[in-house]
Parts: sequence; structure tokens; C-alpha cells
Amino acid sequence: MELTLEELTDRTGLTVLDHLERQVRIPVVDGLQAQGDLIVIPLAVLDDVEVPARARWRPVPPSGVELLRGAAGGNPHTLVAEPGAAEWTTEVRDRQRLAVGVLRATRPAYLIHPEHGGSGIAPGTYLVRRQRERSTQRGQADFLVAD
Repeated sequence: MELTLEELTDRTGLTVLDHLERQVRIPVVDGLQAQGDLIVIPLAVLDDVEVPARARWRPVPPSGVELLRGAAGGNPHTLVAEPGAAEWTTEVRDRQRLAVGVLRATRPAYLIHPEHGGSGIAPGTYLVRRQRERSTQRGQADFLVAD
């Protein structure tokens, strides 16, 4: 079920910036998607990621799980879902070392961010990774994006 941004913010109590259109429908996507510096990847397409069998899964509450916060401490990316619709674990082995965690959803879950608005994630299992940028400076390491 697609929600409008207004419905999503009303349900969660989370806010977005005033410049975002509240009546826009949030598409629910079952493939690769990004929201700012987070990337959502269907787990089935990855062969270098593993969730341990004993991983602790926690319910994703309607009020949300904060996944990542901007560099200056603002603009959190928050994962939200209806009660019983999704669960989350941070116990993941990712050779890229970019994993934030794994989402398992039986109904749509949503990412919400003050600047980016909302994005919908279809039922399934997904890895949520951080974005990494390559350094253009010789001898300097790549860095994680946190905007």
C-alpha cells in the first residue's frame, strides 16, 4: 500500500522539511534504491553478505529505528513500519564493511528523512548499506558519506 508523505509523517510523528510536497505518493520498490547516503539492496542479489543464524531480530516500530544521522548530528534516516510488518538486525557480516543492518519485511516498510522525504520498501529481505566515496587525493582513503 502506497502512502502519501503526509500520511507517513502523521503515522510516525516524524517530520520533514517544509519544501517537500506532502500529498505525493511514496512508491514502494522491491529492487535497489537509495535515500541520500543509504542504499537498500535486495539480499538475494548479494553473495558477500551473511546474517548469522543466531542473529537477534528486533521489531521495527511505527515510531522508527534510527539508522544513520547526518555528519553534524542532524537529519536522521529512520526506518518505520506498522506493528508486526518488519524486523531488523545489525548482526550482519558484510565484506564491504558498509552494512548498517538487514531488514526483513512482510508488508511495506518506509525510510523517512527530513530532507529526502519518504521511500517505500516492498516485502522481502534487504541489506541497508552506507554510501562510500572514492578519494580523488592520492594516498588518501575512501570515506563514508554522512550528509
